Amino acid sequence: MSQRGFTLIETMIATVIMAGALIVIGSAWSGNYMRIEKARVNANMAALLERKMTEFEIEYRGKPISEIKDEDSGEFSEEFSLFRWEMRSKEFEMPDVSGFLGAKEGTNQEVMALIVKTVTDYVKTAVKEVTVTVYYKSPRSKTKELSQSVATYFVDYTKPLSISGLPGGAAAAPAAGATSDGPSGGPSGATP
Repeated sequence: MSQRGFTLIETMIATVIMAGALIVIGSAWSGNYMRIEKARVNANMAALLERKMTEFEIEYRGKPISEIKDEDSGEFSEEFSLFRWEMRSKEFEMPDVSGFLGAKEGTNQEVMALIVKTVTDYVKTAVKEVTVTVYYKSPRSKTKELSQSVATYFVDYTKPLSISGLPGGAAAAPAAGATSDGPSGGPSGATP
């Protein structure tokens, strides 16, 4: 009785198929690992952003916006040693809406123009935009940093709103019930 084995060609074909399958599996595993790592980094960045923004909200709650620093930066604990943060603040700039008032002359247009100017001036002194950015530098990358930012607006509700030049208008005090912390006890709102 003769025994028949695999020929050299059959063995080589099986080896090529096995090698191809291992390459595909290795590539899929590597890609999944990179996606998981990126998701972990993004989740950490979001959590650190939320933590830092909460710290700023607590630090500046009830204080005049003039006390908010223009810039600040730092690092996180050793657990997050690959992350760092920066904070920048600036005056809130209202868009120019005077073009919507039209070119007609008359008391209504003049009053509207005065109101728009007064509100624009008030917002410039009573609102400050604060942006916090968290950076991540991968140990594998020499230069590139990933970053995520969030901005919020701090409002000083104690600033008086004065409207002069209007018939019967003088100075308006802050809205009834408004405190220096705002109606909700903190900044007016946040945008990611």
